[in-house]
Amino acid sequence: MARNWYIVHVFTGYEQKIFRTLSEMITENKIDSSVLIQVKVPTEEITEVRNNKKHTKNSLLLPGYIMVEMDLPQIGWKDVCSQIRRIQGVTGFVGTSPSERPRPISAEEAKRMLQAAGELKGDKTVRVKQSYDVGDKVKITEGPFATFSGSVEEVMAEKNKLRVSVQIFGRVTPVEVDVLQVEKI
Repeated sequence: MARNWYIVHVFTGYEQKIFRTLSEMITENKIDSSVLIQVKVPTEEITEVRNNKKHTKNSLLLPGYIMVEMDLPQIGWKDVCSQIRRIQGVTGFVGTSPSERPRPISAEEAKRMLQAAGELKGDKTVRVKQSYDVGDKVKITEGPFATFSGSVEEVMAEKNKLRVSVQIFGRVTPVEVDVLQVEKI
């Protein structure tokens, strides 16, 4: 037996309810805690700039899915999996039919999802919901270029950065700033 992460498909909006149900089943010994080790509903932190104010909220990383860490035995795995599938709101394990043994996700994929959710130590990134386009006029509000205004030359969404053209000493100069350091004019 080996511990692996599996993805369970659930009705959208039922993620927390099923998380609580599975956690209760573990604590009440309705499901073997040596088989079902832990349950996670991965969320990510999203920062949105509205009306020139930063708003931070948690959003589901995988809407409609939860992660379960299990140590499935070779014999008796059907009992555990059918207990999970019988929970109202669960549609099944991703990538398998109900009669098949569930397939785990790769360790690298599990690590990446848990890091994005902040469950593991590492580079937890805060995703910024941005609404900037090339050509937008912006004012830099923070950092060494605070109070400068310019236009957006490039949007680097994966880095949460913008390249903004500003006038410094009478010359147009491109500067790279964080999305949270600017506001639209």
